[in-house]
Amino acid sequence: MKSYTLNCVNRKKMTIAKLLIVSLIAGLLAGCTVTQDYERPQIDVPQDWRISYHAAADLADTVWWEQFKDETLNKLISTALNDNKDLRIAIARVERFAGRMQASQAGYYPQVGYGGDVSRSQQSLERATPLGPFTERINSNYQAVFGIGWELDVWGRIKRSTEAARADLLAAEEGRRAVVLTLVSTLASSYVELLSLDSQLQISRRTMASREEWVRIFETKSKGGQISELELAQVRSAFEEVAVTIPALERRIAQQENYISLLLGSNPGLIERDNTLEKLIMPEVPQGIPSDLLIRRPDILQSEQRLIAANARIGVTRTQYFPTISLTGLLGFVSTDLSNFLQGSSNLWEYGVGLNGPLFTGGRIEGEIIQSEALYQQLLYHYLQTIQTAFSEVNDSLIAIKKQKEQLVVEKRHVLVLNDYIRYSQSRYDTGYTPYITVLDAQRRLYAAEIKYSQTQNNIFSALVSLYKAMAGGWLTKADQLILPLNEVVNINQLILK
Repeated sequence: MKSYTLNCVNRKKMTIAKLLIVSLIAGLLAGCTVTQDYERPQIDVPQDWRISYHAAADLADTVWWEQFKDETLNKLISTALNDNKDLRIAIARVERFAGRMQASQAGYYPQVGYGGDVSRSQQSLERATPLGPFTERINSNYQAVFGIGWELDVWGRIKRSTEAARADLLAAEEGRRAVVLTLVSTLASSYVELLSLDSQLQISRRTMASREEWVRIFETKSKGGQISELELAQVRSAFEEVAVTIPALERRIAQQENYISLLLGSNPGLIERDNTLEKLIMPEVPQGIPSDLLIRRPDILQSEQRLIAANARIGVTRTQYFPTISLTGLLGFVSTDLSNFLQGSSNLWEYGVGLNGPLFTGGRIEGEIIQSEALYQQLLYHYLQTIQTAFSEVNDSLIAIKKQKEQLVVEKRHVLVLNDYIRYSQSRYDTGYTPYITVLDAQRRLYAAEIKYSQTQNNIFSALVSLYKAMAGGWLTKADQLILPLNEVVNINQLILK
């Protein structure tokens, strides 16, 4: 009878073990259908840009701002990459998501903990129920335990949670690269704008000095009765037209210097510069095909990583329908006497398998799945929109460069013609063939044309900077090399391969 009982018990243990193994295998197979791997959406990529530039080499990966041949700009960008506060915030954000991913990866491993307790107590003799004759009034208790818990990732919850955390981390890293992209591009454009304002101020001061000389001459002629008050008023009006632009340009220059100081991560102040807009070297137009943007642009890569995270979180939410299976264990010592604390008679142990799952949630899980899937759709369309925006930005910059270069050629000719206009009109005025109003018209036209020419130069440089920004490129990695200290930037590759 005893033998039969033991056989029954053994058979039951074997049956339970087999059922557990079969359940685990079935669960692992079901886990593949509970959660789905991410697949990149179909993307309509244009074959080429609307404006095509042919060059000997692809310049999108070069440290393009060095092509300006301006040491001041190089130093400003180096300073900004080290001290800009937005970039520091982005670096700290990457570190935060790195910590979150590390915490998520811990779910793959058993969680081991410990606990201990030492207590001593005394019971009251004034009790409703008296203490028994063999009951000690003073009691001691010593306890030390080690516990272990390990969730079996049968349905892929931990896998998808880690996948989502990894995608969040990579999205944060692309966000940091986007900050570098925006910072360098904005600083370069702002610096060129500052040089353009310097050029406009120089033109205005030169024009004002010329007109001031005319005022002096006409005032002398007016005193001698050679000209009328009307002609003197015309000369004075022309002088004041230019004079009023000087304070406005000086204000804009000071504000532009303050803005650049903010980009540098410093307090408002002067920006020392030795170069002029005319001496800047115009960079070449970078090359590339539309599909390059999918692996270059940080905003596109960031948007896709967020889409990957959303897809993984759909899987995490779906696993709530299924039970969590955990292995637990406990080992320790408990004794009322310290001398017997580590004796074999004081040890205790326990192990088991835990199973927890939902029976009725009132539609909570279904509602969370609907939320997760809707968020995925939202991020999907944002991803596709980001790609289309990138294509549009590149095409806009290429068109702007081409057409503004054509415009600059025309404006250069216009300035030369107006110089001739002034020379001829002044010559005829000196000989008495034309009134001063003709000279004044030529002066006004030339001043406006010179200011516009300077602004168009600035627009071309800005369009080039925008194109380098729109096409991104390997220069972002080279820009990272200017960030010191480098150990503050998380090594993403090492972390995701753990």
